[in-house]
Amino acid sequence: MNASPDPLAALWRPPALLGVMLGGEALAAILALAPAQNGGRLVQFGLASLGIQWVALGTLCALYLLRNRLGRLPPMTLAWVCLGLLLAMSLLVAMAAWSVLVVGGLGDGSRQAFVLRMLAIALVVGLIGLVSYQNYWHSRRLAVRAKHLELEALQARIRPHFLFNTLNTGAALVHARPDEAERVLLDLADLFRSALRGPQLIPLAEELALTRRYLEIEALRFGPRLQLTWNVPATLPEVQVPSLSIQPLAENAIRHGIERLPEGGRLDISVHAGERGGIEVVIANDLPAVESSHKGHAVGLASARERVQAMTDGRGRIDASVEDGRFVARMRLPA
Repeated sequence: MNASPDPLAALWRPPALLGVMLGGEALAAILALAPAQNGGRLVQFGLASLGIQWVALGTLCALYLLRNRLGRLPPMTLAWVCLGLLLAMSLLVAMAAWSVLVVGGLGDGSRQAFVLRMLAIALVVGLIGLVSYQNYWHSRRLAVRAKHLELEALQARIRPHFLFNTLNTGAALVHARPDEAERVLLDLADLFRSALRGPQLIPLAEELALTRRYLEIEALRFGPRLQLTWNVPATLPEVQVPSLSIQPLAENAIRHGIERLPEGGRLDISVHAGERGGIEVVIANDLPAVESSHKGHAVGLASARERVQAMTDGRGRIDASVEDGRFVARMRLPA
């Protein structure tokens, strides 16, 4: 599954940054409360907190600046490099802190002993973080694998329904309109080629092209009953979206909306800028005036929602609701 993002990406999220800062404060409190401390414990806490936060923030800044090069390393090699950067930053801060303590008359003992003590503390904390990262990465790989299998199961439930409809449409066109029948089969081949590639991130333009091919097939089946409206900017944003994330929403709109209307209905697809530089894809379709007793399983909607959440680490989402008698599905993706 090609959904594995940069292993360092989790460090730039607010919960991770807050956790680093709070962990640093906890370590400063432990050092201040340790026995055999000279001077006020509040002063010790302040000094320790200042030094630890400088080390933490300095290490995070160095990792952010080097993220492109470090992102090419294997996960565990990357973890050891991060530990090395932590020790290097601890050495710099410890030497600077000793100079400040000497100027303020707070230096106690030799500089070498002070620096080695700070490095030893950083090494212990770094090793604990290394073990935690190893457990996190292992559990994350298992979670991604489990989600991959779940997505494959959902895909397997979608394909037969669409395949049967498309083959019936192609069979009906073979004698009367052979050119259109050929186009149906070619579009079907493109869709299944994308499905067989498995879950991955693809350009937005490619996903919209697949959705267009699907709707072209359905337009042949429904004829004038399907009124399709596209509201897509001429220049699409260069963002990556999960493969087969928009097409299942269109399929869901056809199956549970247009297909149940004897006179047909309208299906609108729009793409526009979302929050914080992301994108929003909106798919709206007409619904029967009286809701049918057969509500279906909305497998397409469930598949798209699971796919988006899995491949954006929970940052993307799909919301669905009934607005003014129409079913509206909104897919929001981060930049």
